[in-house]
Amino acid sequence: MSLRKPLALSQGDPAGIGPDIALMAWARRREHGVPPFLYLGDPDALATRAQMLGLTVPIAQATPEAASSVFANALPVLGIRSTAPVSAGEPDSANASSIIEAIRRAVEETQAGRTAAVVTCPIAKSVLYSAGFRFPGHTEYLADLAAGPDGKAPIPVMMIASPQLRTVPVTIHIPLIRIAETLTEDLIVETARITARDLTSRFGIARPRLAVSGLNPHAGEGGALGKEDDAIVRPAIDRLRAEGIEAFGPLPADTMFHAAARETYDVAICMYHDQALIPAKTLAFDDGVNATLGLPFIRTSPDHGTAFSIAGSGKAKPDSLIAALKMAADMAEKAA
Repeated sequence: MSLRKPLALSQGDPAGIGPDIALMAWARRREHGVPPFLYLGDPDALATRAQMLGLTVPIAQATPEAASSVFANALPVLGIRSTAPVSAGEPDSANASSIIEAIRRAVEETQAGRTAAVVTCPIAKSVLYSAGFRFPGHTEYLADLAAGPDGKAPIPVMMIASPQLRTVPVTIHIPLIRIAETLTEDLIVETARITARDLTSRFGIARPRLAVSGLNPHAGEGGALGKEDDAIVRPAIDRLRAEGIEAFGPLPADTMFHAAARETYDVAICMYHDQALIPAKTLAFDDGVNATLGLPFIRTSPDHGTAFSIAGSGKAKPDSLIAALKMAADMAEKAA
């Protein structure tokens, strides 16, 4: 990687596997071409975890400006101390403030131009909720941090990406029963616009091809299995095409994800969470990446959770984090 600025890697929940995979990613930096990153989190918890895992990883306090030069010989850390002692596998809401601070500081350093992008280790939202965290998750908090002087936050778009497939859900963390009432033509259009724009500016795809799924089985079967595909999805596609965006559909979701179909598009725009994430995680469970589009800075994360049950055991795999770090660096280079 020719990236000159380090990536800002927030610790996530330090009781989870965030420290494990950060240490493993650094240990495999040469083997896997991991770009330089600055770990924002508790250095003592990180050192303790390295001992638990039997990893010899020198840890060095570093500024963003020094992190890239430090990275070859030590894992650079911008220290954010935990309020309570950290025990692997035992999340503590007392540490919510330091978890949140690591995310906030990663965004601050990136927006100031001292780091190239934000990469986030997994959090447990329930831990943060118990401490008064008012956002549904990571993505919404990042959007709030990116709000302009007028207080208006950008619209974040979740994309799950791997070499095999990119998918974007239009509706995300809502009950299945509410999807049809939440889905609108405007929401589909705005999600697709943001996706197309970022695929061009940050992924280097000059003219992205967007395959748009239907909401209902068989994309509604001409209205026999639901009216939404003809009333909402198809008009949204017509608007996108009128704007010069290469979108097509609505397509039956059950025939969109086999190998030959995936060759025809650059991203699948799906109507709800599981429609997008089931094929993405089936094809690339260990090395899929969650990339947030629509923000004024680049953000990626591993496509998995905190995995408290295996924290400190050595069973965690760093593949998804390594992929997230490499994708963030590649996006930063293309956006430069």
